[in-house]
Amino acid sequence: MAILKTYARLWVDDLDASLPSLRALVGAEPDLRFAFDSIELAAIGDFLVIAGPPEERARYAHASATVIVDDLDAVVAGLTAAGGEVTTPEATSPTGRFLYARHAGGAEVEYVEWVPELVDRVTDSLRSAALCTC
Repeated sequence: MAILKTYARLWVDDLDASLPSLRALVGAEPDLRFAFDSIELAAIGDFLVIAGPPEERARYAHASATVIVDDLDAVVAGLTAAGGEVTTPEATSPTGRFLYARHAGGAEVEYVEWVPELVDRVTDSLRSAALCTC
């Protein structure tokens, strides 16, 4: 199992209002943007921006980070073997499979296994940025 990317979560009321300053800060456009249930999300740089009504955002606020992995099943096996537990069962979103898990020490994290097309697009973008001598 490998971690492909980790996102810090930013909770906002309005996604469109928050993106201009983040574009300037990270020097890039969002890697992805989509709606899920009644919230909107955008991944830009190392931020996952989560927007929507406070009561809807609260449904997802128990996780401290979003971690993109290449094998969700391996994550579950490793976490449970180390005393962790799945707190929100696996489900799907436009980006792939995800679940929430609590580690033995108490931290709760959202783990996502992206669809292959998204892995290719975002990791190619990350590799290009790392090679840039701008």
